[in-house]
Amino acid sequence: MTKIILSDIDGTFLASNKKPTELHAEALKKILDAGLKFAFVSARMPEAIFPITDKLNLPRTAIISYSGAYVMTEDAQVLYDKKIPLDDAKNILAEMKSRWDDISTSIYCGRRWFTEKIDKRIEREISNSGATVEVKNFDKVLAEDVPNKIFVRCEVETCAEMETELGQMFPNLNVVRSAAYLLEVMDKSVSKATGIEILLKHYGLSVADAIAFGDNYNDTEMLKLIPHSVAMGNSPDAIKNLASAVTDSNDDSGIYTYLKKINLI
Repeated sequence: MTKIILSDIDGTFLASNKKPTELHAEALKKILDAGLKFAFVSARMPEAIFPITDKLNLPRTAIISYSGAYVMTEDAQVLYDKKIPLDDAKNILAEMKSRWDDISTSIYCGRRWFTEKIDKRIEREISNSGATVEVKNFDKVLAEDVPNKIFVRCEVETCAEMETELGQMFPNLNVVRSAAYLLEVMDKSVSKATGIEILLKHYGLSVADAIAFGDNYNDTEMLKLIPHSVAMGNSPDAIKNLASAVTDSNDDSGIYTYLKKINLI
């Protein structure tokens, strides 16, 4: 019996316009009204997830943020807060700054987002996420806190180069592209699967109690972990082949379609 729904955000719960469809909003309301648990599982920071439910006038849900590095219940209890080792954070930021000029770098510490300057790429991220950024020298930030995630927006060619070279230089960090022009850096142990396991344990649930929805390669660990896994219609073929079921696209309200089909809502 299903007791919790897990959903990626971008490309899954949100449509291409970065807003939920009316049917996805209705699906979430029906899930919560039925007393089921729900959690967003995303690379986003908490403050870029909360606006989704706030704008729908729905209760805040549990979140698995930074792809598993930060896990929080619906009542804001922090269950997990995995940081990048401080020396590694300092060294990789110094390497980025010394070797690549045309990049836009952010660091995320818990529920706070920092950048050293606001440019067009950061403005785009503000618009997409709905979160507030603080402008502060990274050395000063690291003197007070340690990041869960370092995030870079840059040109596609630069992003590929950074992924390869920094990945080789920092083998105990997870240096991966979440899109062709987006680079994410977290502790090596972080994955959506580990974050989900922590949340399920807190609720006293097992993977058999869950349905997971995802659309892209950074959802791989989640879709492998949850037996009842569903790929969106806009997913690459490799992700569709990995999941136990395939539904309509994010723009066609695939979560609603699937949950309606199995009579869960």
